[in-house]
Amino acid sequence: MPPLAVRFPRLWIWWRRVWRFRSAGLSFSLAYGLVFAVSAALFLSLLWWHTNGLLERQVDQAVEADARNLGDHWVQDGLPGLVRTIQDRLDLDVEDQSLYLLVGPEGEFISGNMPAWPSSVQRNDRFYPVRIIRAGSKAVAELHAYVLPGGYRLLVGRDVRGRDLLRHLLTETFLWAWVMVTALAIGGAWVVRGIFRRILTSIARTTSAIARGDIRQRMPIVGNEVDLVAGTVNDMLDRIQRLMEGVKQVSNAIAHDLRTPITRARARLEDASLHAKTDEELHHAIDRAVADLDHVTSVFEALLRIAQIEAGARRAAFETCNLVPPLHDVAELYEATAEERGLHLRVRLPEGLWTHGDARLIQQSVANLLDNAIKFSPADTVIMLEAQIKNESILLSVTDQGPGMAESELARASERFFRADTARNTPGSGLGLSLVQAIAQLHGGRLDLSNGHPGLIATLVLPSVAPPAASITQESFVPHHAVR
Repeated sequence: MPPLAVRFPRLWIWWRRVWRFRSAGLSFSLAYGLVFAVSAALFLSLLWWHTNGLLERQVDQAVEADARNLGDHWVQDGLPGLVRTIQDRLDLDVEDQSLYLLVGPEGEFISGNMPAWPSSVQRNDRFYPVRIIRAGSKAVAELHAYVLPGGYRLLVGRDVRGRDLLRHLLTETFLWAWVMVTALAIGGAWVVRGIFRRILTSIARTTSAIARGDIRQRMPIVGNEVDLVAGTVNDMLDRIQRLMEGVKQVSNAIAHDLRTPITRARARLEDASLHAKTDEELHHAIDRAVADLDHVTSVFEALLRIAQIEAGARRAAFETCNLVPPLHDVAELYEATAEERGLHLRVRLPEGLWTHGDARLIQQSVANLLDNAIKFSPADTVIMLEAQIKNESILLSVTDQGPGMAESELARASERFFRADTARNTPGSGLGLSLVQAIAQLHGGRLDLSNGHPGLIATLVLPSVAPPAASITQESFVPHHAVR
C-alpha cells in the first residue's frame, strides 16, 4: 500500500473512488475548468496588483510634490512662511486627508495637525505606514520625514483610509469575480463534458450496432466540427461495407463458378476409372480433368494477383515510364489473334505517354481490354486502341463494335466474377475487368465503361506526368496472359 494510503486513509479511499469512475470526458472537462479558473485567477491578481500599485504611487507622488512645494516656501520665506503655508493648506483641506507636523531642533511642536512625532518614523528616505488616532477614531497614514536646515524636521503624509477601503472593495470584488468565473468554468466544463459524451455516445452507438451485425449504421451529421470525425468514420464504414460485400460476393461466386469445373473434373475421372477400356481413353479423361483444374488454378491466381495489387504490393516497381512502347508491343501481340477472328485492330497513339507507375501492369490491363474486345466483337469489324492526354490525365481507350452491355450492367462490370447476360456462354471467369479496375486504382486512376452504340468503350484513366529531361529508350515488354 502506498505511503499516502497509510497516512491519509480517507483521502486515499476518496481518490480511489474518483479514479474508478474516471472518463476521458470528465478528465477533459476538469482540465478545461482548471485552466479557465487558473487563468482567471492570474488575470484578476495582475489587475489587483496593478490597481493597488497605482493607488500607492498616487499617494507617494502627492506627498513628494507637497513636500517640494513646502521646501520652496521654506527657502523663500523661512520658518514663518512655512508655518503659514502649512496652516493655509490645512484650512483648504476639505477632505481632511493631509497630515503635517513641523517640529523644532528639540522636538518641540511648531505647526501641523499631528500631536507628536511618531516613534516609528526614524529615517527620511522612505515612506512609513503608521496607525494614528484622529477625531477619536483609528486611521492609517502614509508618512514621509524631511530634514530642514537648523535642525528642524518636517513630516508630510496622507490619511489613506479611503485608499484602504477602496483596496478592500477591490479585493472583495475580484474575489467574487473569481468565484463567478470559476462557477462559469465549472458550468462550461460540464457543457463540454456533455458534448464530449454525446460524441463518444454516438460513436459507441454506431460501433455497437455494427458489432451486432448492422453494417448499415452510420454516425449522424450535425453540422459542426464533429462532422470531421463523423465523416471519417462513415467513410471507413462505407469502405468496410464494400469490402465485406466484395468478400461475400467473391465467396458466393467461388462457390457457384468453381463448383462446376471441379465437379466436372471429378465426374470425368470417376467415369474414366469405371468405364475406360484403353489407356488412350484414360489419358484423354485425365487431360480433360487437368484442363478443368488448370482453369480453377488460374482463377485463384487471378484473385491472388488482384489482392496483391489492391494491397499496394506492386508499388515498389513504380517509375516514370513512357507507355507508348509497351502499348505497341501488346497491340502487335493481339493483332495476329484479331486477324484469326476476322477482325481489324487499329492503333492510334501519340509519341509520348508519360506516367508514374508499373508499365507491365498497365500493359496487362490493356491486354485484358483487348482480349475482351476480340472475344465479343463480330467478324469483319474494327477494334480501336487509342490514347490521348486531357486535363493532365492519360485516356487509354479500347473500342469494339460488339453487343455492348446494358446500362444496369455497366456499374457492376468491374465486380469480381460478374458476367453480363451476353457473356454467359463465353469462356472466362469474370475477373478481367476486376483486375483492370484494381490496376487503375493502384495508379490513382479509374476504369470508365460506356456503350458506343454499337460496342463497348473501355477507358483506362491514368495520371500524366512530365517527361524526364533525358528520355531513355525503354526495352520491349512481354505482356502477361490476359485474365479472362
